[in-house]
Amino acid sequence: MAETVCATPGEKPRQDAPCFHVDAGYQQDDRHKALGNKALGNKAFGAQMGWANVFEDLAGQVAVITGGARGLGLSMAQALAKWRAKIALLDVLAEVKDVAETVQRDLDVESLGVVADVTDDRSVAAAFAEVGRTLGSPSILINAAGITVWEDSIDVSRESWQRVIDINLTGTFLCCQALARACKAADKGGVIVNVSSMSARVVNLPQHQASYHASKAGVEMLTKALAVEWAPIGIRVNAIAPGYMLSEMTRQFTTANPELAERWRKMIPAGRMGQPADLEALVVFLCSARSSYLIGQSIVIDGAYTAV
Repeated sequence: MAETVCATPGEKPRQDAPCFHVDAGYQQDDRHKALGNKALGNKAFGAQMGWANVFEDLAGQVAVITGGARGLGLSMAQALAKWRAKIALLDVLAEVKDVAETVQRDLDVESLGVVADVTDDRSVAAAFAEVGRTLGSPSILINAAGITVWEDSIDVSRESWQRVIDINLTGTFLCCQALARACKAADKGGVIVNVSSMSARVVNLPQHQASYHASKAGVEMLTKALAVEWAPIGIRVNAIAPGYMLSEMTRQFTTANPELAERWRKMIPAGRMGQPADLEALVVFLCSARSSYLIGQSIVIDGAYTAV
C-alpha cells in the first residue's frame, strides 16, 4: 500500500484514515542512504557505473505527477527531475505550488504546481491544459494520488466507499484519459505509470480496508486494459505495486502505533519496510525508452511480502 494521500478540496487528511507509506522509525544506515541517493541522482556516480546517460531520453519531457505535493508522489517526481524532465505536480493541496517552486529551485528544472481534484473531469482537463500552456504537451503521467481508510465493512457508509473508489480508481482513469488526449492532440506517444499496491493481490492485516483492496485491484485491471487499447497508438501503460513504504507522511501515525508497525515489518521477508528510493529507480526506468517493450505489467516491489 503506497500512495500519496489526496484529501478532497478544502479538507485536511483525516488522522483516523492515514495513507500507509508506513514509517516505523526504521532508519537505514548512512552508507545505504548515500549509495541510494547517488545511484538515483548523481551523474558522476552513474558515469563510474557506465550508465550516466542511460535515461537521457527523459530530458525535456513533461511529466505530470498526481498527488505530487508530498509523499511518494513528490519523491517520484524528484527522481524524474534528476534526469532533467519538466515536472508538473497536481494535488488538491494548495501547498503544491510552493512545492513545485522548491523542486525547480533545488533541481534546476522547469516545474509547475497545479491545484486539481482528480475526481473531477473538468478539474483534470483544466489542469492538463495549464500544464500544456506552461511547460508544453505532457508525455509522462504518474498516478500517485490515493487514499485509504480503516473501517469494518459491515459499518462502511456508501459515501466512504465511494470516496475511496472515486479517488483511487476513477481519478486514475480520468488522468490517464487526459494524458492520452494530450498525446493524441500532439501526435506523439506517451508513458503512464499507475500506482497500484500489493493490496490489489493480498488482504492486509490486521486492518480492514475492503474499499482500498477493491480500488487497487481495479487499478491493476485498468492498467492492463488501457495498455492493450493504447499500445497501437504509442502510449505505454504500466503500474507499480508497492508494499509497506517508509514516508514522512505516516511517521506520526507509526510513532503513535509502534507495535503495529513492528508487526508489519516482521511480516516482510526482507526484514525492513521500503524507502522512497526503492521506488524511484523503477519509476524512472518505466518512464524511459529503456522499457519500451514493457507494457501492461504491474511490478510488485514489497520486499517479498506477497511471495509468502
